Amino acid sequence: MSYEFFIAKRYFSAKKRKHLSGFISLISIIGIAIGVAALVIILSVFNGFNSVVKNVLIGYSPHLRIEQKGRSGIDNYKKVVDVLQKEKDVLSFTPFISGKVLIQSREQNQVVIAKGINEQEALNVFDVQKKIVLGKFSLHDTPRISSIVIGFSLADKLGKVVGDTISVLSSNEMGELLRSQIPQARRYYISGIFETNNPEYDAQLAFVSMESAKELFQVSNVQGIEVRLNDIVNAEEVKAQLISQIQNSESLQIETWYDLHKDLFSVMNIERWSAYIILLCIIAVATFNLLGSLTMTVIEKKRDIGVLISMGAKQNAIKKIFMLEGIFVGTVGTLCGIVLGLLVIILQDKYHLFSLDPRVYIIPAIPVEMHLLDSILVSVSSLFLALVASYYPAQRASRTIPVESIRWE
Repeated sequence: MSYEFFIAKRYFSAKKRKHLSGFISLISIIGIAIGVAALVIILSVFNGFNSVVKNVLIGYSPHLRIEQKGRSGIDNYKKVVDVLQKEKDVLSFTPFISGKVLIQSREQNQVVIAKGINEQEALNVFDVQKKIVLGKFSLHDTPRISSIVIGFSLADKLGKVVGDTISVLSSNEMGELLRSQIPQARRYYISGIFETNNPEYDAQLAFVSMESAKELFQVSNVQGIEVRLNDIVNAEEVKAQLISQIQNSESLQIETWYDLHKDLFSVMNIERWSAYIILLCIIAVATFNLLGSLTMTVIEKKRDIGVLISMGAKQNAIKKIFMLEGIFVGTVGTLCGIVLGLLVIILQDKYHLFSLDPRVYIIPAIPVEMHLLDSILVSVSSLFLALVASYYPAQRASRTIPVESIRWE
């Protein structure tokens, strides 16, 4: 143990009840602890909401989506399928055709997105079958009528239940309706109703069979392919591999799950970093107290500093002593803040201290999720601010003139 470390430790642990600098140091530790705890808790809440949003979206969105640019249908569909079948990271995939349709009922008309899929293949890509609350996920068609699976919110707006029939008009047929022509609406019977944790899906999405979608939208080619991977983390890597392996890939638009919801995740990321910077200011305010307490300590220990310099201590050694004392204060405050933050996170996760109304929200309480990287980032930031705040007092101490310090001793 170096003598600088020993002296800094003695200064830090010495009883200072009669000194104002000791009280200010205590205030600095408390301020840093509160700031660190707040930052840890807020970041964990952002992580929790991010995971909730991600799970909701990924459950009903593909990990990768491949479409032809211009939405004219994939020309080299078989070649794309061959590449997907050879890709080891691809778990399953399904072709689709989608577009806007008008669903008519006696109670209300709704414009939604109808997605045509192959039932057996789609079950390996989407988790919607697990969310069926009424009926079953069946896209069986007969010569007389086709089946459709809709969301619970949509069924509620239309006033329909399983077994009821509805009329569906495609976007082309809606154009005919605007031109005062009478289009031929297609009849569908509701075979199943699903309810997810995403109100947007429940109110704006409907599933039909692939053959029914081709007739509805009057197309022959597959519009795109939706892919599910073994590990969603590899989405960007698989995207790059597909671009390099598929011929004429420049005519295709390949998007990952993040690309499909980029705006949402970008806003969440901006909010996260904004909160981090704002709460970091709380720690910065606490470090101003640290600057004041160290400055007062330098004044109080002026004689000791003079004695040390007269005994041969270098300026860098004096500076190191007070820098170390500032780091001790920052370390204690940071550790207390991390422990306090983790305690609140554990209690929230286990006992739901801050609950939410389940009738309004899809989760029972504010979600929390702690990441090790966040703790490291917060700790490093806090210690860095403490180090910066310690620099001026340490620099002032190192410039002490020993003759003036011990003149009247």
